[in-house]
Amino acid sequence: MSALISLAATAQRIEALQREDGSIPWVEAGLWDPWNHGESAMALAVVGRHESCERALDALFDRQEADGGWTGELGAGVPLDENNRRLVVDNPATARDTNFTGYAAVTVLRSALALNAPGWMDRYAAPVRRAMDFILSCQTPEGDFIWRKPDAGEDASSVDSLRAGNACLYKSLECAIRLETALGGSVANLTQARSRLAEALHDKDWRFDRKSTDRRRYAMDWYYPVLSGVHSREESIRRLEAGWSRYVIDGLGCRCVADEPWVTAAETAELALACQAVGWSSKAHKLISDLAPLAARSGGYWMGWQFEEEILWPYERPSWTSAAVILAADAIEHLSPGSDLLVSSLKPIMASRRGAKPPAS
Repeated sequence: MSALISLAATAQRIEALQREDGSIPWVEAGLWDPWNHGESAMALAVVGRHESCERALDALFDRQEADGGWTGELGAGVPLDENNRRLVVDNPATARDTNFTGYAAVTVLRSALALNAPGWMDRYAAPVRRAMDFILSCQTPEGDFIWRKPDAGEDASSVDSLRAGNACLYKSLECAIRLETALGGSVANLTQARSRLAEALHDKDWRFDRKSTDRRRYAMDWYYPVLSGVHSREESIRRLEAGWSRYVIDGLGCRCVADEPWVTAAETAELALACQAVGWSSKAHKLISDLAPLAARSGGYWMGWQFEEEILWPYERPSWTSAAVILAADAIEHLSPGSDLLVSSLKPIMASRRGAKPPAS
């Protein structure tokens, strides 16, 4: 039971979007990528929807490609209809995104912990390993990860590395290490890659967003390094304090983009997770409470609120928006086993059925 949100209604929205093959698109009209699908699967696990979560995990790995990656549809570039309200999802652009792919490790571990299903660690170990091999092939000599797999014949140096995506990959590598440790596997390559990425995130700012100078407008680039755990608590607090007035509208939530009058439920929920990660529990609680007006009567959460025009915008209730709110409420209220996974270093996890000992905290 959550004091912050209606878990049942929010989960029902995700299940309503889940298709017969287990896949979970953004909205009724479509759009699918492995990151947002994984976010939805984890939320279903937190709420105890074992069958729906399992179907989602199976669907995720059914779509995995031979080299361990996925081709995801890029919803951020999808246009709106003539009324500027609904997403038009015909023929969206696609990419083989490294962050999309790495998130499989987070998805499996969080789901297994929430549902007390240690057998899932064994069951999905091989495809997670393939996913990690895919992303490791995209790490540069400087330690950062390019955001997508280069096309055939394309020079990898021409592909940018994104700060928010790399911060999320830092957490993905942590979860992959935890999974391998629980299964008695080798973690040397993963540990080395994570250390090199930490060095890049700390000391090589010039490696990120080289081809997109306006990326710092996005709230994700502000709070994801905090949420990843790559910085000390003191550094993370300084980062949050420095950007708070730029991105947060008191009583409404977190802007998606610093210079747009638009707060979004997903960014607000993720910022709440970042606040929880540094011990700002009261701020985290308030951010989720402020989302109450975006809770739809028919279940789930509206994507965002355009506060100058005072309208819901876009007029969509994405699966991953509801999922982000569930995951934030879980971390704040400790609703399920493993609720601290996204906000702190993981405590010893369940040993697999192979009898491996869990790692030390």
